[in-house]
Amino acid sequence: MARPTLDPAAALKDLTGWSVHDGDRPAIERTLKFADFNTAFAFMTRVALKAETMDHHPEWSNVYNRVTVLLTTHDAGGVTDLDTTMARFIDAAAETLGGE
Repeated sequence: MARPTLDPAAALKDLTGWSVHDGDRPAIERTLKFADFNTAFAFMTRVALKAETMDHHPEWSNVYNRVTVLLTTHDAGGVTDLDTTMARFIDAAAETLGGE
């Protein structure tokens, strides 16, 4: 059974620092800045391990101390509860590593 999709703007109501992706599909995104490359990479490692347990993987890019994360549930064709759950995990992981 397919997961129900959420309106991306409505999905943001309990999330801070996230925005609606301005692109070709429904998604939410956030850019985080860390102290240095090693901290950004540590953050990505934490998120990667969680993504594996959830079987829900972010789209992201990393340039030195910045990580841009895009969340969408591909098989549902939009934003779902998986994305908001992952976003909350990302926020907590970033906070513990000094991300802003």
